[in-house]
Amino acid sequence: MPTAMGAGTPMANPTPVRLSTATAETTPATPATLEARYGLGLYVSRGITLVRGAGAYVWDSDGRRYLDGTAAYGVASLGHCHPAVVDAISQQAATLIACSGSFGNDQRAQLYAELTTVLPHGLTRVFFCNSGAEANEAALKFARLTTGRHGVVAAQRGFHGRTAGALTATWEPKYREPFEPLLPGFTYIPYNDEAALDAAITDEIGAVILEVVQGEGGVRPGTTAFLHRAQQLCRERGALLILDEVQSGFGRTGTFFACQAVGIEPDILTMAKGIASGFPMGAVALGERVARLSPGQHGTTFGGGPLACAAARATLRVLTETNLPAQVERLSGLFFERLRAIPSHRIREVRGRGYMIGIELTEPAAPYIAAAQERGLLVINAGANVIRLLPPLILTEADIALATTVLTEILG
Repeated sequence: MPTAMGAGTPMANPTPVRLSTATAETTPATPATLEARYGLGLYVSRGITLVRGAGAYVWDSDGRRYLDGTAAYGVASLGHCHPAVVDAISQQAATLIACSGSFGNDQRAQLYAELTTVLPHGLTRVFFCNSGAEANEAALKFARLTTGRHGVVAAQRGFHGRTAGALTATWEPKYREPFEPLLPGFTYIPYNDEAALDAAITDEIGAVILEVVQGEGGVRPGTTAFLHRAQQLCRERGALLILDEVQSGFGRTGTFFACQAVGIEPDILTMAKGIASGFPMGAVALGERVARLSPGQHGTTFGGGPLACAAARATLRVLTETNLPAQVERLSGLFFERLRAIPSHRIREVRGRGYMIGIELTEPAAPYIAAAQERGLLVINAGANVIRLLPPLILTEADIALATTVLTEILG
């Protein structure tokens, strides 16, 4: 009769587990074939595999170098593998990687204090999370807890994320319709339309959520008058103003936050992307009109972890000590000047703020994005006919000259 094996009893002749590294018995695996085989196919492949980055440049698996005009969709604010961020992550990884919010942590505590010194006036409390969508989800929940109202006003062409609440706030039907019904009570108004905003904010509205510069919606800055009107109406009618600076924050538009350039003081500010120069992180900052929250009303397992906080602290330190936002303000003026000087009947408008740049074309942008990549410049789209640039904040005049030369070649 067989005897029971104890916890320390070795198994007899265990079968080894073999991890396959090939997509077929005779075909060596490559990163591209592995991603195609095991991924979900949710991204349109650009046809290259990036394996290394340094500063404003990245290299593919064939060793070819590209000027990264995307900064990985705006997250690599200090460029790729900035030494200060690499050092901070390396040291923290050897010290403490994980720590939940139930326990205090030195990195989190210091980041709270350091971040609040650069936030817009009136924002004094912060919640750390893991992404922009998660930040917007939290913001919508905090607004509902505070006001007791379910209604939300959002803008046409706005983009706030792909989780359920953030997706409901996102106007573009192609993102929302496959997953409807979503949350009720959302109203969408034309961006920069003060009359529509006035009509939409009723006594059922608990929050107005807006981007200061619309990113996915075509790189469209909000007018000062529209944003001020949103702030005024929210305060008069008991709603909270949520500004989504997931993409525009941390120096990208020439000030730490885009709302600071137009004198807006939101009730809730959402952040992510450039906060930790590539390490996944998000945050929500709250003003005094937002209710004090109680334990258990919201939370996250990974938010505010020591690694993310160390990376964010290093990013903030570089941004402030080198005054990168001022450099963005100065050099982006040169960039816009050169882009607007490109002689091309294909360009309808060049718009944006700082290093959020949109080149609206009279035809689809996809062929020109591919052509730029062939010439060593990576850019992305913002809708069907807009070329979008979200470069690292460390661009030099030489980098701007290179980007302008490539875009002139393909559009001129």
